Amino acid sequence: MGIVTPSLMHTESPPVEKGDLPPMEDLVKRIPMPTRDLMEELFRAKFITVKRIPQSALK
Repeated sequence: MGIVTPSLMHTESPPVEKGDLPPMEDLVKRIPMPTRDLMEELFRAKFITVKRIPQSALK
C-alpha cells in the first residue's frame, strides 16, 4: 500500500500595495535583542538593506 499525501492547495493572495518600504532600523527594532544576538552568533547575520522581491522568487 502506498503513502497517500494531500495535495498542496495554492491560493493566490491579493496584490499588496507597493508603497515605500519602512526604514531598515524600524524593521530591525521589531526583532527582540536576544534573537538578533543569536542570529549574529549562529549565522553572522547582519541586516544591511530592505528590498522588494518579486513574488515569483518566493515559489
